[in-house]
Parts: sequence; structure tokens; C-alpha cells
Amino acid sequence: MVFSHDTEMALLSAVNLINTAPTSVAEDGQVTGPDALETVASLDDFVRRERFSGSREHSAAEVQAVRAMRGELRTTFTADEEDAVGLVNGLLARAQALPQLVKHDEWDWHLHATAQAAPLAERMGVEAAMALVDVIRGKELQRLKVCAAPDCCAVVIDLSKNRSRRYCDTGNCGNRAHVAAYRLRKSTA
Repeated sequence: MVFSHDTEMALLSAVNLINTAPTSVAEDGQVTGPDALETVASLDDFVRRERFSGSREHSAAEVQAVRAMRGELRTTFTADEEDAVGLVNGLLARAQALPQLVKHDEWDWHLHATAQAAPLAERMGVEAAMALVDVIRGKELQRLKVCAAPDCCAVVIDLSKNRSRRYCDTGNCGNRAHVAAYRLRKSTA
């Protein structure tokens, strides 16, 4: 295991949040596809799946704030170390993060850096930022990737030991690439 369990979970939640945005790339290079966070209900579903705790507004403004946070987090997947540090420090400073150990639901002791009453988008951003701190300190930014499929711009967190993961989980990108490579091999044989 490269990172602690709560860091991995926060990184995976950040990837899942970022990948709620449209991820298909058309032939002309435009990003297309559905946005999975358009309504309060879709945000409710996401929060339930990702098991975020704390207060909620259940409003359109909360959806917009989370979508804005999503875009900000996406930037870290293509940032160099200096820019990533600036983004992470900005997220933590805006939230006035104060790390503390907490235990709730089925989770054992782990870090929260915001109050439970903080806005959802702020809690999501700070949780991701705290996980990204470990990524940056561990000199592991190369584990933050964009899907290698030419028609996809989803992000990937590569938690494999050999840093070999290239495709996202949003569709069948890896499977399609492997089938295309197989067919190419068969056609040239």
C-alpha cells in the first residue's frame, strides 16, 4: 500500500467527484457528455455513495459550489509540483483547515480538517487537499493522471505498485484499448 487507507479513500473520492463532469472527447477535441452533478438529487446520491459526513444545504447553490470545487481539484491532475502545492495550500487556507482525528459511522480514526458544519464543497475540497498533501510529500504526483484513451478526459489515481494504470473507471476505456490492440495484432498477423 502506497498511502494510508483514509488517504486512498479521499483520493478515490476526489477522482469520482472530478469524473462526474463530462469526460468524453469528441473528434474535434471538445469535451462532451452528461454532467452527473446537475441536481440536488444527483449530489445527494454522490454524497451517499462516497459516504461524506456532516451538514448539508440540499440546495442548487450547494450543487454549484461542489461543481466549482470539482473543477479546481481537476487542475491538480495536470499540475506540476509547484502549482499543485499552490492549489492545495489555497484550498486549505480558504477553509481555515484545522486537522483533527475523528471517528464516525464505520470509519476508525482518521483526519478531518474542517468542522462538520462547514459547507459540503469546502469539506470535499479539504479532504481531497489533505490527501493530496500526502501525494505531494511522497513525490508521487505522477500517480495523478488523465485517462490514456484518446476519446476520454476522465482522471485516474494510479494506486498500483508499478505505476502502470493508464485508464479510468468511467467507462470501458481500458477494455476498448485492449480490444483495439488485439484486433490490430490479429489483422497484421
